[in-house]
Amino acid sequence: MRDSWLSELLSGLCHTPEDDPFPLWQDGNLSPCFNQLVLGALPHAGMAVFSACYLSMARSNLLQTSAPCGWTVRLVSALLAALLFTADAILVGILQQADMYLDVLADGSALLAWLVHCSAIAVLLRSSFRRTRGPPLLLAITLLLVPNIVITLMIYCNSQEYFTEPIKLTRLVLISVRAFLLLVYLLAFAFPCVCEADYALNINAVDGSPLLSEPDTAEIVAEDGSNCLSRLFYLWLDPLLKRGRQGDLERPQHVYHLPWKLRTRVVWRYFHQCWEKCRKGAKRSDQQDQWPQPVTGLDSKEELLELEGDVGLLRVLHKAFGLRYYLLGVLKVTVNVSTFAGPLLLSSLVNFIEEKEAPSSQGVACVLGLFAATLAGSVLRNIYTFQVSKVSLSARASLVSAVYGKALQVGVAFLGGLGVALVLVPFNKFLASRILSNNKQMLKYKDNRVKLMTEILFGIRVIKFYNWEPHFTQKVAKYREQELAHLKNLKYLDAMCVYTWAALPVVICVLTFVTYVLLGHQLTAAKVFTTVALVGMLIMPLNAFPWVLNGILEAKVSLERIQRFFKLTNQDLEAYYTRVSSEDTDQTSVLLSRATFSWRLPDGGEVGETGSEAGTGSLLLQNLNLHVAKGSLVVVVGKVGCGKSSLLAAITGELSRMSGVLYVANREAGFGLAAQEPWIQHASVRDNILFGKDYSAALYQAVIEACALSDDLSVLPNGDKTEVGENGVTLSGGQKARLALARAAYMDKEIYLLDDPLAAVDTDVAEHLMKKCILGLLRGKTRILCTHRIEFVDRADMVVLMDNGTIIKTGTPAEILPLIQSEPKMGRKDPKADRRDEQQSEDELAPLPDLCVDDDPDLLGAEQKRVGGLAWGVYRTYWFAVGGILAAAILMSLLLMQASKNVSDWWLSHWISSLKHNGSSSANDSSSVGPVPLHILLFSPGGLISPLPSVEVFVSSNATSDVSFYLTIYGSIAASNTVFTALRAFLFAYGVICAASAIHNRLLDRVLQATVTFFDVTPLGRILNRFSSDLYSVDDSLPFILNILLANVFGLLGMLVVISYGLPWVLVPLLPLALLYYRTQNFYRHTSRELKRLCSLTLSPIYSHFSETITGLGTIRASCSAARFREENSRRLEQNQRCLFVSNAAMQWLDIRLQLIGVAVVTGLGAIAVIQHQYSVVDPGLLGLSLSYALSITQLLSGLIFSFTQTEMQLVSVERTEEYATELPTEPQQLNGQLPAAWPQHGRLEFCDVVLAYREGLPNALDGVSLAVRPGEKIGIVGRTGSGKSTMFLALFRMVELNRGKILLDQLDVSAVGVAQLRSRLAIIPQDPFLFSGTVRDNLDPCERHEDQQLLDVLDQCHLSAAVSRMGGLDAEVGERGKFFSAGQRQLLCLARALLTQAKVLCIDEATASVDQKTDKLLQQTIRETFRDKTVLTIAHRINTIMDCDRVLVMHAGKVVEFDTPAALCQNDTSIFHRLVGGRGD
Repeated sequence: MRDSWLSELLSGLCHTPEDDPFPLWQDGNLSPCFNQLVLGALPHAGMAVFSACYLSMARSNLLQTSAPCGWTVRLVSALLAALLFTADAILVGILQQADMYLDVLADGSALLAWLVHCSAIAVLLRSSFRRTRGPPLLLAITLLLVPNIVITLMIYCNSQEYFTEPIKLTRLVLISVRAFLLLVYLLAFAFPCVCEADYALNINAVDGSPLLSEPDTAEIVAEDGSNCLSRLFYLWLDPLLKRGRQGDLERPQHVYHLPWKLRTRVVWRYFHQCWEKCRKGAKRSDQQDQWPQPVTGLDSKEELLELEGDVGLLRVLHKAFGLRYYLLGVLKVTVNVSTFAGPLLLSSLVNFIEEKEAPSSQGVACVLGLFAATLAGSVLRNIYTFQVSKVSLSARASLVSAVYGKALQVGVAFLGGLGVALVLVPFNKFLASRILSNNKQMLKYKDNRVKLMTEILFGIRVIKFYNWEPHFTQKVAKYREQELAHLKNLKYLDAMCVYTWAALPVVICVLTFVTYVLLGHQLTAAKVFTTVALVGMLIMPLNAFPWVLNGILEAKVSLERIQRFFKLTNQDLEAYYTRVSSEDTDQTSVLLSRATFSWRLPDGGEVGETGSEAGTGSLLLQNLNLHVAKGSLVVVVGKVGCGKSSLLAAITGELSRMSGVLYVANREAGFGLAAQEPWIQHASVRDNILFGKDYSAALYQAVIEACALSDDLSVLPNGDKTEVGENGVTLSGGQKARLALARAAYMDKEIYLLDDPLAAVDTDVAEHLMKKCILGLLRGKTRILCTHRIEFVDRADMVVLMDNGTIIKTGTPAEILPLIQSEPKMGRKDPKADRRDEQQSEDELAPLPDLCVDDDPDLLGAEQKRVGGLAWGVYRTYWFAVGGILAAAILMSLLLMQASKNVSDWWLSHWISSLKHNGSSSANDSSSVGPVPLHILLFSPGGLISPLPSVEVFVSSNATSDVSFYLTIYGSIAASNTVFTALRAFLFAYGVICAASAIHNRLLDRVLQATVTFFDVTPLGRILNRFSSDLYSVDDSLPFILNILLANVFGLLGMLVVISYGLPWVLVPLLPLALLYYRTQNFYRHTSRELKRLCSLTLSPIYSHFSETITGLGTIRASCSAARFREENSRRLEQNQRCLFVSNAAMQWLDIRLQLIGVAVVTGLGAIAVIQHQYSVVDPGLLGLSLSYALSITQLLSGLIFSFTQTEMQLVSVERTEEYATELPTEPQQLNGQLPAAWPQHGRLEFCDVVLAYREGLPNALDGVSLAVRPGEKIGIVGRTGSGKSTMFLALFRMVELNRGKILLDQLDVSAVGVAQLRSRLAIIPQDPFLFSGTVRDNLDPCERHEDQQLLDVLDQCHLSAAVSRMGGLDAEVGERGKFFSAGQRQLLCLARALLTQAKVLCIDEATASVDQKTDKLLQQTIRETFRDKTVLTIAHRINTIMDCDRVLVMHAGKVVEFDTPAALCQNDTSIFHRLVGGRGD
């Protein structure tokens, strides 16, 4: 330092010798130079900066009283202090002493500080702080001034001149008065004399303060409006952390709002701007892209910004976020460069300690430099991390919004497989894979598994009915096994990384030293430390490189997948529809002229839609000619698969128009669409009907009445406010159809497309819907109705007959009806019968729907979040998932690894000390490389690089034999360390794979064993979240962070042992430090844990909404509701982003505090070393050993808290999977060992006083049902929607257990038979035809029990041979959920499944509702022949379907009302069945 400019500056300013420019001690006291600069000017500068932060404080208008006297005293004291410093500066100028400039600098900084402080007090007096003591920060910075004033007084009092010379005496008086004023100021702070009732020591929250106020966290906008100090230390986060500490952070709404630049709408509009500029190839301007202005309140609706054109996604991301990312890169370089200042200063400090005669100023300068370097590095590193997280949040919001928006624009079929893949992108972040192909395989199997799980959850009822759980468990297990095989590879690669990270430095050093010695060179400590330092610095970037490479490869994979999605063709409705001159179309609503449509795009891709005819050999709509007049009712009829649904899809724009003309009047207004498969949202009944429109009481009531929903709503727990399950799972088929019709009717459109809404309802209700809704409420609208119910065709203005994708004939009902083979039309009921029936219905029979809803309105609402700390059971679960013995072995290998590491460090220290005592001498020109290993410890994450204790540089003369001896021992210890490290790494990798496998298997088994009720009340997205997001954490995130935590724990234990051995007094300051650490992390952990849970909680709705949108895309687009759904997606995404942003900020809140504590520790230890050196009581070797460990312990503690918190956050995923794996209600799994193999032999069925309610508190769905069915008897079951028909089947299959009574099958109580045994002996064709992705063969015979010829025979019996052979035979793909088949064809496939079974009892639940009457007639004949000697129970809404049954069962309100032959019931004028058949007696 002697030759440096800094030495000259200090020497001139302090008037000190150049060889000791900055002395610490002088004349028995601290030197004036140190006192005035470090204890005077520095704290005053801090006071000025921190006081300035309060100058922008918001003024409160609520304060009308006079200022409290405490504040007034402080204001006056501050003003007087400024005047006194002014006076002192004048006296210094008069005295003209040698150190005059030092005093002027100190007085000038003090004058500025007190003036700014005075202004801050004046501002605070006008804010809500006036009712408190004020910010505690002001007290802290004022207390920092006390040492300076005390030491200055001591210096003045010890000098005789200050009592004899007048000017100096005046200065003594001035400083005495300043000391008195400071005491008065502190007393005024302690006793503020605030008399108002709401006085509090803490900051009051009545009016807002950008720094430290505590308003309701739900109303705060994060970070915006905060000053620089608040942003630097995250003080704006304190109110939320306090709320979390109090356990009051329970809902996502409690979290701060996002800063406006991170809000989803703002980011999306900015991303769209960048997309457009890239698309148009706009010339680069010097002006930066402007962020859109913030969205205020609930202002405008989100405009529908579409992503047009083929633009490179990476290019758009670069334009949007590239500049910010590059600037952060520059900041990161600055941070990394600042870390190199540490080793250099530490080197100087150790050299200073070794030189006994070195001036203390050199040591003080090193400590101050170390303080400044570590502080700057900590602050900049924190800023960098937080800003990077903000960029990633912006990119995430952009991509999710873009993917969702694109999904609303492209054809539906793409979204089947690819949509699921896109949803999974966030989950596919597996680390440590160096091979791109391996990573792709990993993603592929994970996608397949989650896609299969999605299908399983959608079709869980079918799986349970057919007892297919074991088969699908095996299918999932197969995908999981392939996924785990790749995960195992990745984990072993991880283990290799960990092994090289921990062991390679020691191995390289030992090999280098041995080679060097064998070559005959002299080994010196300087060379040892230089080598170790260089290897240590090199090893970290080398280890990080594969991780960086892997991250780039994963980003490339994800980008390519999204890019492929963005390249799909958008709907171009302008080109799709034809413009026709207005005079030609005054009375035209829909016009088709020689139009040809296909489910395939011109380039060969499929458009496809659920419920459509598509796939290989897909049906074309050819040469369509149709003119629909405004206000007319057009009925479209034809056999199954003739193209009726495709015609409606063509009109709505879901197909590809190949040629011809399609004109739709006022198409911008959209259509009222009731799809064949009703799409119901996971919302209340009212929300489903309103569908985003404003509530109109008159229209709403009219719609409810017209759609026959009044009776259903009257028995719901909360009326129309009752929530229905996902896709309406808690409603019967008829209720879903009527709800979808009501939604369409409420839209009040000009054109209505009704796709067989009458199929799923009984005759009475169908008549009501036709009369009151289609012909009543919708009178005057254009209505195109597809139906198989021929009895209503005569009401049409025009009938369209279709076959094989073309319109055969259009005409009046009289012209078309004779062409349709059907049963005779049912007779009209006489008016008297109508009135009598209505009266009877009102007075006697209260309809009770077949509903599965709870009295609790929140049952289907938000997911419940666990509160409080993680239970020890969660840790125990993971311990046993790894395996008790294996877990213990991992811990033992960790202990041995750490012990061998510490012993090797001690041995190296002992070796160098011995060599020094044996004749090594210190080199005078000591190199600065000696202490570099200390830097490695201080700045390496978690202290993973071996600490090297010695700080001495020596030259050995003739100690080759000693070197060889010590090197041999050192090498042996290092070798054992490598073995233990490898053992630990690979045991850990194997253990986490075992845990991942065990947790998944338990979760899968429990979910598939769960009761049907659980699936009815739980959204699919919530269950899927466990199998995707949570399992990702268990597979990868948790092991990764747990590995670091264990390394930190054992590293900390090893360091404490070494420190206690080498320098016991260091433990004294460690005790308060440990307390401070504990309080900080405890304060943080409560909130971070709740925020992690909220992040998981807000993630499920995003995926649920995405899935729901894909399912209902046809309805959404037809009704022109895409903008509203995009806005809802934006809202849900923003909710999740809020939680993620605050979670990231909370991590940085902790980080900056831990870093500052670390800075304080490093500085404190350096100061202790300097003081010890002053008194010559320090041993450099011992100090080096202990100091190296003590320096790294702060970093290690910081890493320990982070890794522990992160581990706890990731363990929330184990908690969530464990919740499902242990707490789900399951079906009884025991089997009956005595069950005869041939049971049931006859098929005799008896219901004995059966009472069933879906859940406690709900009305009975079956209420005392008693009946007997003879072997081989054919029973038809009829009744109003919700009368308990389907519930009888659920009871028979034990899907829901009975409350009372029993069901006997061949005289054996079914409750005594195992659930799996029972279902495998029965056959059912369920109400909702569900097909799984795969081939026709997979769907007919998933367990591969039948020959191909048998499968072809049943397809022929079900009249499906032609359709299946056209698609490619048994190996033809059915599409996701059977989308390549029409609804009727899917029902026929489900019938074919049942025909394959040899069960004695067959249950048919409205299996032919979507089939035309001709095919239905043929199917009934097939069923009669195939099941001639078997018992058949048939639920049907078409009376002619069951007219040839042996007996008919009429159900109402869960009771048996009638049970007799059809002939007997028809002859009874008072029977309900007589009314249903219209009074005809056959």
